[in-house]
Amino acid sequence: MYTSGLLFIGTQEIIIIVVLVLLLFGGKKIPELMRGLGRGVKEFKDGQREEPKQDEPTTNTTTNVSNNSNQN
Repeated sequence: MYTSGLLFIGTQEIIIIVVLVLLLFGGKKIPELMRGLGRGVKEFKDGQREEPKQDEPTTNTTTNVSNNSNQN
């Protein structure tokens, strides 16, 4: 069975990739990119945990309105 060579990345390949990234983006830009990536991941996780907002109308409000109109 033949397996792809992309699955097995060695130490030399990782070093070459890191050097290329440093050359492309520079040393000052990489921390900014990582910071932005971290903020994006944090916002995504917070969005998944977020409960429904209290400002949104609920079905109980519409039920109470219809009950009040029937009593008059």
